[in-house]
Amino acid sequence: MTNQLNGFTHILKGICYSFKGLKAAWINEAAFRQEFVISIIAVLISFYLDINYIDRLLLIFSVVMVAIIELINSSIETAVDRVGSDYNELSARAKDISSSAVFVIIGLALFVWVIVLWQNYFAS
Repeated sequence: MTNQLNGFTHILKGICYSFKGLKAAWINEAAFRQEFVISIIAVLISFYLDINYIDRLLLIFSVVMVAIIELINSSIETAVDRVGSDYNELSARAKDISSSAVFVIIGLALFVWVIVLWQNYFAS
């Protein structure tokens, strides 16, 4: 059966599914909760800093990307776990690779914050 929704109803359903996914991530994924709270704190700190709007956008974008990549990582891990609990080399590789994406984006966010803060507060 094909999806017969269109227009505004389709948009509303999509928004509902998105919030359902956020709720599921919040309830089931401790890493998402931790990264989300840290992201909120970092965004608030970015508004406290005396920096230009481009630097502020870089800071905000970098921490929001951590939460986004964590959502993707969690969805991959959930799909892999759905397939089965027996060890499989390809399943383990998929989970490890998606976890490494989170690691890389956290490193990038830290790098952006260090560069922006250094440029605005410590560079001569």
